[in-house]
Amino acid sequence: MAYRRTENVVRRLAAREQAILKAAESAAAEGGMGAVQIVPVAQRAGIAAGTVYRYFPSKTELVAELIADASERELTAIRAAADAAPGPLSALAAAITTLAARALRNRRFAFAAMAEPVDAEIDAARLRYRRALTDELRDRIEGAMAGGHLPEQDAAIAAAAVLGALVEGLIGPLAADVSEDPAKARAAVQGLTLLVLRGLGVVDARARGLVVQTALPAEGDA
Repeated sequence: MAYRRTENVVRRLAAREQAILKAAESAAAEGGMGAVQIVPVAQRAGIAAGTVYRYFPSKTELVAELIADASERELTAIRAAADAAPGPLSALAAAITTLAARALRNRRFAFAAMAEPVDAEIDAARLRYRRALTDELRDRIEGAMAGGHLPEQDAAIAAAAVLGALVEGLIGPLAADVSEDPAKARAAVQGLTLLVLRGLGVVDARARGLVVQTALPAEGDA
């Protein structure tokens, strides 16, 4: 009986922490990381500010955990899509498409989590997120090279360039906001995927075929 109570408490604490992170993500999606403040986040979560402080003693710790939580979700989705692909080049295309589609779907938060100007402490946490994404892309690029599907190149540089293309092309201040128009959003994701595959050395006809064959993640995918 005592074990069950302990299990229930752990579950309740975890649920409250997720509610705080969800509220913080909602704030960031509306106003960027500057909008992630303890009191407003507590109000969004429907709990006392003191409760938030028990989980996250400072805004920096809250934002760091928010970014870490986002990183885990995105990497899980990217890996699932890539691992389901029939080969290493298809896996690379699936990884790019999934990353792009999910970023565009939550455009404001994705920009805040990856590229929005922030103070140094928050940027350190964000750098870990960007590095995790580029490491995943680098592994997929290396896999495609090993299979003879891409020309030899510096996979680390290529992966960083892919992430840069996504930020500037889809979610940065230079990008048109097409997130509310499903047809335009789909075209933008496919266009970026095609651009990246061409840049990595995939011949045009094959790159186009990969884009057509790669399914975009469904709206409900978490």
